[in-house]
Amino acid sequence: MGGYELFGGYYRYFTGRQFWQRVGWVPLPLRTLMAAGLNRVSRPTWDCLLGRIATLVPAHSRYNLTGERMHQIARILGVDSPDLMYRSLVSHWQQPTAIVPGSQEPLTRLSDRQSWAQLPDFTQRMMFLDLVTYLPDDILTKVDRASMGVSLESRVPFLDHRVVEFAWTIPLSMKIRHQRGKWLLRQVLHRYLPLELIERPKMGFGIPIDEWLRSSLRDWAESLINPQRLQQQGFFNPAPIQEKWQQHLRGDRNWQYYLWDILMFQAWLDENQ
Repeated sequence: MGGYELFGGYYRYFTGRQFWQRVGWVPLPLRTLMAAGLNRVSRPTWDCLLGRIATLVPAHSRYNLTGERMHQIARILGVDSPDLMYRSLVSHWQQPTAIVPGSQEPLTRLSDRQSWAQLPDFTQRMMFLDLVTYLPDDILTKVDRASMGVSLESRVPFLDHRVVEFAWTIPLSMKIRHQRGKWLLRQVLHRYLPLELIERPKMGFGIPIDEWLRSSLRDWAESLINPQRLQQQGFFNPAPIQEKWQQHLRGDRNWQYYLWDILMFQAWLDENQ
């Protein structure tokens, strides 16, 4: 934690600029049509097609494309600026006012440009916004609870203010090179650890919420987002939630995080009524 935001570790940092350079010049109406076409193909169908194509491409030239990523590409094709592309990537419900009747989305650090650091580079802006939003509000919240529960300190080294200040003084080229992040950290580790411990795929902490919602948690979820229940409570518009729920159950799309947002509110409401 901290290393990704300070030293350019996230995939979106070294693909965001490249993607926008390639498609940003295309007129927005045409990009919107392209997005609609990508979305018409279900996730399993994309996975099948991309899997077949991958067998025809040399291993060193393959991109890590999946059906989920194709739908993510479709989502960001319809925005008209790189900053909105980033906001779309890190958001769940793209139009939150559509699911909360009579609501208006407030300004946040993600949408209030007046609160941003003055950074001319798009990649640096993404890193800054992750540092002041995603890191404290998501990653640290979860990992701190897990690590502190077993007396493990996982955050201090990279979040020491001297490390943070140093990271913002070095050029971006020392963080991201050859479509890979954390370049400087890798050079330091190369002095002390074998390459096989460093140059390997990331092993994250994700849990299979998508599969759980289709199996062991299905009855619990369906009870909390029952359309009649949502309609009676009046907090959410049931239609878009049910649409995503049915798509998720069929396996057409993976809406785990969208649905989990609603389910957590509903579970909290259920306990506090």
